[in-house]
Amino acid sequence: MKRILALVLSAALMASAFSVLSGCSDNEGVAKTGEVVYVYNWGEYISNGDDGSMDVNAEFEKETGIEVKYLNFSSNEEMYAKIKNGTSMVDVIIPSDYMIAQLIRENMLEKLDFSNIPNYGNIDEKFRKPAFDPTGEYSVAYTWGCTAIFYDSRYVDAADVDETTWDLLWNEKYKGKILMFNNQRDAFGVAEAKLGYSLNTENPEELEACYQELVKQNPLVQGYYGDQIFDKMESGEAIIAPYYNGDMKMLMEGNENIKGYIPKGANTFIDSMCIPTCCQNKSAAEKYINFMCREDVALANAEYIGYASPISAVVDQLDEESTSEFFYPSDEKLAECEVFYQLSDETNTFLAEKWEALMNQTID
Repeated sequence: MKRILALVLSAALMASAFSVLSGCSDNEGVAKTGEVVYVYNWGEYISNGDDGSMDVNAEFEKETGIEVKYLNFSSNEEMYAKIKNGTSMVDVIIPSDYMIAQLIRENMLEKLDFSNIPNYGNIDEKFRKPAFDPTGEYSVAYTWGCTAIFYDSRYVDAADVDETTWDLLWNEKYKGKILMFNNQRDAFGVAEAKLGYSLNTENPEELEACYQELVKQNPLVQGYYGDQIFDKMESGEAIIAPYYNGDMKMLMEGNENIKGYIPKGANTFIDSMCIPTCCQNKSAAEKYINFMCREDVALANAEYIGYASPISAVVDQLDEESTSEFFYPSDEKLAECEVFYQLSDETNTFLAEKWEALMNQTID
């Protein structure tokens, strides 16, 4: 069974689950016998038993007796809105770096009790006190990676591919076959990289120039998507898309003609496990995080989802293809990339307003 089917089923279960959950402060919906841990993660971002892989959540349930309610989000902003508005019951979330910084600033994360997370010792030192969580009290690294461009080599001329730039996403020859990120931070980040600006610029003139780049691109774009790119790239409905480098394996499972590269100025990110202040079962949440840091579990996830692991002992067990430059970029390549930092409220408001205007233009 294709993994994308699991995403569809997961989305249906998510909609059903959210329809009965009344918010972060309400216990309604929690099983009356046994513990429950609610986990909120990106789609297609955990080993689920397909193709003989470990079903991580089922194994956790088997070993602990704690039931896992597993829900998906498609962007950091979607996750943030649901937690901020109290429209979801969540014990563990797995957001990206800049969003973790925002959650810390807004006092929306619990400090972790690392005595309950002994497997944290498996995490490489360089991932333990990242810039977005400088004290290392709120997060545990899950995976890391970079943004990239994917294309179908059957339909995209090799002469049009310049692996140092983002220009392919603006090539008029492929109008109507290009996809784009469905969230403002990643989309603006692509435009910023294309124009040679910092991914964290707060200069109004530069941000306006980036918006105009996205406006210029808009007529060429088939749509703004998240995990839906898998279906579209597999079927050939779309042939060019930016996404995250760890998804290369999954994209190629559906279409072996997919190729990818990491252009200059790409975003490099760390997704980490955190516990929101609205959690109902912190003890179970810390048990879940500890389980995910266990070497065999982390290896199963790394092999299945393709993203880089923050655990060296896991990386050492992966095959050569899985640890290639594309999945584990060299220090030289990473020096050309940039991490997203938390932006000011003013800049976030500007981006949100411009993004809404762009989406309205798309609808019109």
